[in-house]
Amino acid sequence: MKLDSHQHFWNYDAVQYPWIPAGSPLHRDWLPTDLAPLLSAAGLDGSIAVQARQTTDESHWLLELAEHHSIIKGVVGWVDLRSPEVEHDLAALAPHPKFCGVRHVVQDEPDVNFMLGAEFQRGISKLHAHELTYDILIYPRQLPAAIELAHRFPEQPFVLDHIAKPLIKDGTLSPWREQIRELAKSPNVLCKVSGMVTEADQKAWKPADFKPFLDVVFEAFGEDRLMYGSDWPVCLLAGTYAQTFGLVEEYTRALSPTAREKFFGGNAGRFYRVQ
Repeated sequence: MKLDSHQHFWNYDAVQYPWIPAGSPLHRDWLPTDLAPLLSAAGLDGSIAVQARQTTDESHWLLELAEHHSIIKGVVGWVDLRSPEVEHDLAALAPHPKFCGVRHVVQDEPDVNFMLGAEFQRGISKLHAHELTYDILIYPRQLPAAIELAHRFPEQPFVLDHIAKPLIKDGTLSPWREQIRELAKSPNVLCKVSGMVTEADQKAWKPADFKPFLDVVFEAFGEDRLMYGSDWPVCLLAGTYAQTFGLVEEYTRALSPTAREKFFGGNAGRFYRVQ
């Protein structure tokens, strides 16, 4: 199965989505009927829908969408991992066959060590029993905490979103490069090659801008721990779905057919237990 490992849906509301930039093309509803023809044009069978609001209602809403739209092969939702009720919340969601993981918008947390807090880590410790993954959404400054998190929970499957949002626009590789290599030493961590165009010059990026960063993650994680993600519709801030897909499709042409199959679905399907 060929998969887009990372995209979002929403019924737009300014209060519920305060992070969406003013005056952007994202100021409208984006739903499965919008994504389906884009996946088909790229030769993909489906996607993993990832939370865009930090509410348990978001998780249930995405699962409801998944029940009515076959292109949604899995859902990465949200629960409050710091809550005393986290076990109850997980127990209510985990039985759904398409609920495959959890994410928190750690990139917006002011404390760079947010993920190392006792309450958060207690929540992380509850995921494995339900066979749930965790998506790490961070900026480069939070990579040291991610490295420590992976060490503390070696049995927990993690995936790094958006290659940790490096400073692509500035072309700054270090210390992101060294920290990515360190994170990749933990075999329980995978990486989504996603969300890159919005970290570049959104109006004037070119494929060559991304090559140094792609070289780092492909060398560090290898063919078994990388997966394609579009970050649609957020990617529309900097390019079309076709441009976002084409960027990595072109880069991966140098890989073997087997490695490409893993990258464009095999690894994501295994990680998220897509059936």
